[in-house]
This record gives sequence, C-alpha cells and structure tokens, in this order.
Amino acid sequence: MEYLLTVPGMLNNLNDYIAAERAHRQKGAKMKASNGDIVAVAISQCLRGVRIERPVFMKYLWVEPNRRRDLDNISSFGRKVIQDSLVDAGVLKDDGWKYVVGFSDSFEVDADNPRIEVLIREV
Repeated sequence: MEYLLTVPGMLNNLNDYIAAERAHRQKGAKMKASNGDIVAVAISQCLRGVRIERPVFMKYLWVEPNRRRDLDNISSFGRKVIQDSLVDAGVLKDDGWKYVVGFSDSFEVDADNPRIEVLIREV
C-alpha cells in the first residue's frame, strides 16, 4: 500500500532550529512543536484513520518557492518533524530502523505552491 501526505507551505530548516536551540533550549522545543502542529493538521486531512503496521520506505518531495535554502537544511529538520508527527498521530508504530527502512529526498521549485509531499510505501 502507498499513502500520500501533503504538507502545505514550508517547515523551518535545520539552521533555524540550531539558532533557536542556541538562543534558548525552550525556543528550539517550541519551534519543533509548532512545526509538528502544522504536520499534524496535514496528517488529519490526508491520513485520517490510517494505521501502518508494516515497515515503510518514505519518498520526500520538497517543493520550495525558490532556491535560497540549502537542500540538506530543508530536509534534515523536516524529516525529523514529519516522522515524529506520524508516530505521535499513530500512523506509524515507531520511526526506528524496524519501521522506517529508508527514505529518499527530491527537490523542486514552485513559487506559487510550496509544499512537502511524502509518499509512504509499505515494504
């Protein structure tokens, strides 16, 4: 089975998170939580009632409005937030090696419709 999660807009990137953590530990936690809230809304809209018991491979498509942010900064923090949110919502049992066997990232630019598309494929 395959499932598609679409998160509209953009999440913070790793540089934003590191800067927040350096400023104050609680500021970093608040940033991760607010990004998690954005993902949680998308999960409730796209994956309502989905519970995946098998291991998955996740294909991420990061659609940015421009090319200003580095690719590794976009995806690293975003994957963490998305996978944690999927576990929190009960879609995935866990995001450890037993349940997420791998992932891939691809990137596009669309100034009018930035978003994150995550194709979750059971393996």
